[in-house]
Amino acid sequence: MKKIVCLIVVILTLSCNEKAEPEFSLIGTTTGMEDGTILYLEGNSTSMDSTRIMNNSFVFNSKLPESPIHVVLKTKGYSNYRFLWLENKPMTFDATKTDFRNARVTGSETENLSFNLSQKTDSLPREERKKAEIEFVKNNPNSLVSASLLSVYATTWGKEKTTKLFVQFSKENKESNYGQKIARYIELNKEPKIGDPFADFEMNDQNQELKKLSEIKGKAILLEFWASWCGPCRKENPNLVKTYKRFHPKGFEIFAVSLDENKENWTKAIRKDSLSWTHVSDLKGQGNEASLIYGINGIPDNFLISENGEIIGRNLRGEELNHKLIEIME
Repeated sequence: MKKIVCLIVVILTLSCNEKAEPEFSLIGTTTGMEDGTILYLEGNSTSMDSTRIMNNSFVFNSKLPESPIHVVLKTKGYSNYRFLWLENKPMTFDATKTDFRNARVTGSETENLSFNLSQKTDSLPREERKKAEIEFVKNNPNSLVSASLLSVYATTWGKEKTTKLFVQFSKENKESNYGQKIARYIELNKEPKIGDPFADFEMNDQNQELKKLSEIKGKAILLEFWASWCGPCRKENPNLVKTYKRFHPKGFEIFAVSLDENKENWTKAIRKDSLSWTHVSDLKGQGNEASLIYGINGIPDNFLISENGEIIGRNLRGEELNHKLIEIME
């Protein structure tokens, strides 16, 4: 009997000493929100959970797929929204004394870091903001905020700076989804410049046939980066169509790389804009392999390649492109 009692005491002692796994919750208060308004939590463009606001209050007790995780808390149509870093901890959201986007959030160290950085940099000029963000990544190599920032700005900051920052990251940061994206950029990027030979690659066209850049023959080849969702790209397409009709008979070719993810949207845009040249895409969006090779940080962008394979121009548009082609072909 004594043995049984002792065993029970040991079990109870161990149970009391076991720490419960932390769980995420978000308790929020708002101002001026109509009862029944639905709030959505979305991560990676995927809905994670939703709840209704009642008496300007709401609660989430969601199961997070990972922690920390970057999400957007929003109403339908983004009339109110706030980007957040969530952690598996009790968190609060207080928008009673400010607007929804600047609500005071507690409980997440990752969110505190991110919010303080944005408060510091949002009003800075572009170059000063860049310096502040680079300094943040340098000083916080263990934070997932740094990995997220570097994955976004890698192509903007360049391979050399990105590599220096990346090697300082913790093992966890390097192995995160953000870290894997950065590592892929560093591995693929060639940073070709005017005067350099072009970097070759191959990719499927809209008919699932492999097309290789080096197989395109012409007196001048325009390597064009665009996407169906890119407004400036679509606006420029009529000018490019006119240029192609004028110079194609003289040996001008276009090899267009789309940063689309949706094949239907991509092919529909090709037809609608009457783009009769070679098109390729791996449908990986911003992770498009060719865009990483060439260090594309915004579209539209392009590289003009001479007949001997030398890059002789970049981001040429409209009449500027026409003048360059006249110089080469006429």
